[in-house]
Amino acid sequence: MKVVAFNGSPRKDGNTARLIQHVFDELQKEGIETELVHIGGKPVQGCIACFGCREQAVPRCVIDDGFINPCIEKMLEADGIMLGSPTYFADITPEMKALIDRAGFALQGNLRRKVGAAVVAARRGGAMHAFHSLNNFFLIKQMIIPGSCYWNFAFGRDKGEVENDEEGIRIMHVLGENMAWLLKQTHTQK
Repeated sequence: MKVVAFNGSPRKDGNTARLIQHVFDELQKEGIETELVHIGGKPVQGCIACFGCREQAVPRCVIDDGFINPCIEKMLEADGIMLGSPTYFADITPEMKALIDRAGFALQGNLRRKVGAAVVAARRGGAMHAFHSLNNFFLIKQMIIPGSCYWNFAFGRDKGEVENDEEGIRIMHVLGENMAWLLKQTHTQK
């Protein structure tokens, strides 16, 4: 089994990546392969609603910028998908929004019953809306979302500051445990 995580933060090794790694730690303990794809800071164009992806036999975006289609392929190959973003004005980063819009449109029903989890880093507020934005992708793609012991976000502004949010880190570990359990349950059903 494999989980691929997409980090929407322009800080490659920032707070969002640290939160993802805490979830990965629990997945790896259960023998689940993990991969982190860094999308933050990349020049990613949003969806233009051309409907070209709907006219193809394979799930791909017709705008071949060399970045989104490899992400789509990774989503198709994975058993679980994580989306992580810092909070930008009470929402996700533009790169994450572009990934969600383009992959979501091109994939149609191809992620059905895969496991999806969102993690959000925030300085102080707006995390709940960002969390909902990520989860809406999973829900519209008919994916299964594991819960944790609280909402999947942690607080910190400067690089590494989320490590001081003990409750936030515990939430990530519980999320990883629950995601691993759910992946094993759904894997036996295939």
